[in-house]
Amino acid sequence: MSGMRERAGDKGEYRIASRPMREVPDRLRPREQFDLLGAEHVPDATLLALILRTGLQGMNVADLSEHILQKYGTLTSLARCSVAELVAIEGVGPVKAQMLKAALELGRRLSMEAIPEEMKIVSPDDVLLVLRERVRLAEEEKFWALLLDSKNRLTRPPLMISQGTLNASLAHPREVFREAIRAACASIVIAHNHPSGDPTPSAEDIRVTRQLVEAGRIVEIQVLDHIVIGHRRADGRLDFISLRETGLVKFSE
Repeated sequence: MSGMRERAGDKGEYRIASRPMREVPDRLRPREQFDLLGAEHVPDATLLALILRTGLQGMNVADLSEHILQKYGTLTSLARCSVAELVAIEGVGPVKAQMLKAALELGRRLSMEAIPEEMKIVSPDDVLLVLRERVRLAEEEKFWALLLDSKNRLTRPPLMISQGTLNASLAHPREVFREAIRAACASIVIAHNHPSGDPTPSAEDIRVTRQLVEAGRIVEIQVLDHIVIGHRRADGRLDFISLRETGLVKFSE
């Protein structure tokens, strides 16, 4: 950002008093950057500025975009905002909020299109490919079952069993295995997210998993794994944990 810092009303906050866009060098303007570098190589703020199109008095659209991204930290945090929350951002009215929400949703749907319809589930990474975009913006726990045939292929899209804090009532074997039995599945993989971002399984996660593994033995539908999904981390650490790989639960072979 460029410009002089000035008081923003009586809130005690500071913001950038930026130059009008016509005074910004061509190479730094969002449209010119986009044309010069291409969509894949411009920063997030440039793409956001192209969606917003205009800034507000005292702040051009490029600086407004930088301000919004600094406020929320990540695109994921921004995508979690409702339209009403976006409208509340100074410089983002109802029309811009709708356009921004639509653009973020299109990005999510584009990622979902990359998942094969009859995908084979052979590792935790495969489970993450199927579910990561479904749970990335969730603000509460969601519990899923992946129904697999004898060749470990998905027989249908992932089935959301429940949402809310994971416990025995939300992940009751009756709910988990009803559709699996109806679909004549050979096995299932269960998964849920931790909105906190930390995928470390709780004692309840482990207890519920053991209950479901035992129920699977009774109905002869093998539970292959339970994946706990957190958030992607800047330090490169895994954003998920496989209870099978940790050895915390004994799964059938």
